[in-house]
Amino acid sequence: MTRIVKLISAAVLMTVAVFSSYTWADDYSDALKNFKKAEESREFFGNAYGYAIFPTVGKGGFGIGAAYGKGRVYRGGTHTGDSTLSQVSIGFQLGGQAYSEIIFFKNAEAYNDFTSGSFEFSAQASAVAINVGASAQAGTTGNSAGAGQAGSNHNAAAQYVNGMAIFTAAKGGLMYEAALAGQSFTFDAK
Repeated sequence: MTRIVKLISAAVLMTVAVFSSYTWADDYSDALKNFKKAEESREFFGNAYGYAIFPTVGKGGFGIGAAYGKGRVYRGGTHTGDSTLSQVSIGFQLGGQAYSEIIFFKNAEAYNDFTSGSFEFSAQASAVAINVGASAQAGTTGNSAGAGQAGSNHNAAAQYVNGMAIFTAAKGGLMYEAALAGQSFTFDAK
């Protein structure tokens, strides 16, 4: 049974990777511009030690889901390496979506944790969604910036938790899920 789940997960992950690579262009400058304009994330560019940006994360699932995206990591505004984001989830889920994600590092310790080669957020929680009505999940163990209510009168309470703050911006698609998942990241120095 475990082998079947792994095979299905790999197939879903490959489908999402192809879907995200060809459907949406990975445009770093547009994604950065959008996060810099957003009220919720704008201030983090001035005080963060560094950040990782993923212009397009493709996510899809039907029972078993997956997400994939390629990104770049910056320290002090300088591109220091590339990163990949992957996520596999099992649970009630249906659909597909694309979103951008940025992770701010408050200090050298948080940056070094992320760039150690392989980093993972383990339990699922919401990141701050900066688009009206947007929601995307980013797995964390206390590393997210808290749930945002971007479509209401209440602004998202954006703050560093364990040295990191995560923001997402919906790009398109529709997905319904009640699944447990975690995001994993790799880092390759430039």
